[in-house]
Amino acid sequence: MTPSLSEVFSPDGPLAAGVPGYRLRAQQLEMAERIAAAIAGNQVLVAEAGTGTGKTYAYLVPALLSGGKVIVSTGTKNLQDQLFARDIPTIRKVLNSPVKTALLKGRANYLCHYHLEQALADGRFASRDDSAAALKIARFAKVTQTGDKAECGDVSESSPVWGMVTSTRENCLGQDCPSHKECFVLAARREALAADLVVVNHHLFFADVMLRDEGTAELLPACNTVIFDEAHQLPETASLFFGDNVSTAQMLDLARDARAEGLTSARDCLDLPIFCAAMEKAAKDLRLTLPVEAARFALPQLEARMGFDNGVVGLIRALEILAALLETQAQRAEGLENCWRRATELLAQLRRWQSGADADYVRWGETYTHALQLNSTPLVIASIMQKQMSGHPRAWIFTSATLAVQKDFGHYLAEMGLGDADSACWESPFDYEKQALLYAPQNLPEPNSYGFVDAVVKAAFPVLQASGGRAFFLCTSLRAMRRTHELLTEQLEQAGLPFPLLLQGEGSKNDLLERFRRLGNAILVGSQSFWEGVDVRGDALSLVVIDKLPFAPPDDPVLSARIEKMKNEGRNAFMEYQLPRAVINVKQGAGRLIRDETDRGVLMICDPRLITKPYGKRVWRSLPPMKRTRDLAEVLAFFESAPVIKP
Repeated sequence: MTPSLSEVFSPDGPLAAGVPGYRLRAQQLEMAERIAAAIAGNQVLVAEAGTGTGKTYAYLVPALLSGGKVIVSTGTKNLQDQLFARDIPTIRKVLNSPVKTALLKGRANYLCHYHLEQALADGRFASRDDSAAALKIARFAKVTQTGDKAECGDVSESSPVWGMVTSTRENCLGQDCPSHKECFVLAARREALAADLVVVNHHLFFADVMLRDEGTAELLPACNTVIFDEAHQLPETASLFFGDNVSTAQMLDLARDARAEGLTSARDCLDLPIFCAAMEKAAKDLRLTLPVEAARFALPQLEARMGFDNGVVGLIRALEILAALLETQAQRAEGLENCWRRATELLAQLRRWQSGADADYVRWGETYTHALQLNSTPLVIASIMQKQMSGHPRAWIFTSATLAVQKDFGHYLAEMGLGDADSACWESPFDYEKQALLYAPQNLPEPNSYGFVDAVVKAAFPVLQASGGRAFFLCTSLRAMRRTHELLTEQLEQAGLPFPLLLQGEGSKNDLLERFRRLGNAILVGSQSFWEGVDVRGDALSLVVIDKLPFAPPDDPVLSARIEKMKNEGRNAFMEYQLPRAVINVKQGAGRLIRDETDRGVLMICDPRLITKPYGKRVWRSLPPMKRTRDLAEVLAFFESAPVIKP
């Protein structure tokens, strides 16, 4: 007989018996009951649960007890792996549940036999290291059951060789592939189709819904419940996938693959390498019309660059010529036919971007070190989202620690097209009054003034001394992050303080976090990567410094177009769109501080607008109910009342 939720979560229930340190939290049980009701009634539920509520168990228990097929989508691959490897097995064991589970990632995570063979035969690796990595991957291919590159410990997941030995939607040969029967992507999809609960991530979910490519398009029709964890990330992810993009990197990949296929199957077609080289040059020339640094450009900025418009025309022409030639060779081999299809699709995408026919989309460009991506992004996703959710009745659960502004979900519901969906908010069970202090220092200059970063570091330094390091210093821009690191290096040296200083980018995020935890008295200076999805419990983190309220830069092409659209509709873009997004981001950053009921710490927000602007009140009232002060002496006393733990 299926146990009731109150039995499962009770102090003497299966969770208490099977999970070390488990104790009943009223918020967790209430949330589980609301989710169970939504699943039973095929309803939409938007649920905010403060840090420490235990929302993962609150949705997994009713999901596993529901008896239907469930998709759980997470914000990051890290959380996806944690759910599949740790949380779900724990709940299954505790409930003695026969539910079959599967993990599904995007195709770029799975080794491709065909492309590995092609890369080894071609042998054109950029360095000796890459060549060695390819041989290690070839050995891995012979022993792996899943083909998941995360399991290949000998080769870094960021190695450029993975791009050569995995498939993309464009270059997959499908049923024409000679290794079709052994395909790891198809094996992962078959497992997902046969499972009762499938764990995906948001990028994969939306890539599937839009492109019908990665496997969940087949999963959705049979699915009874979709649960989005870290649902605050959905508006941005959905915008990305409901839009359209095409990049010079795709052109270069096509040229490389067409050249390799020509060497294998069409050596007598002497024009093929020439036309590939011409298209390659046109793609590189287009990239060179823009500055070397990675940046985002609005359409008028792109059009103002000398040679940009002609570069697009030149690339279209080179692609037309290559596509026409590939059509004449397509019947000679599956690989050549695939290259012809890709060239035709890229040509259509590039022409579509050039024409800019849809007024509800904003066109813009983003440069990377060696590539340019041309994007067309919807200004409103609500109607597209509604369309995706209509049809087959099923439950949709959206949950995160940060979705509401002062318990008001209006902004999120409107942006996601969720109408008047049921919503609920549970406060964190932590005692913020005792555990935390919010500090807004006095006499700091306006955030846009010269010397603001210097003033922030100067104000934060005595607090960093009092906390004994053990701090996250969160900046809203990479430039501010680098300047903060530079100033702290100088000040720590002058003061003779032994606090290790870590900087985002010096190693992977996981490595940095591991070092931070191990050192016990470090200061980590980071930007967007460390504002969310980071869990440091205990004494290693006792101070979070936020330099500015994290408003998105108004010159961002998509944001500025959305602001313009809202203004034209007579709406207040700042209050309806920019401020709610900033509040949710501040809540994410603040959420790094207290991760356990024994944690103590200070949240220091250095932006004077928190106090001087009327909207500042909406920001701090949305934060957990911690004591507030503007007095440095109170902050120092807070740290003195709990002696700094020396590592």
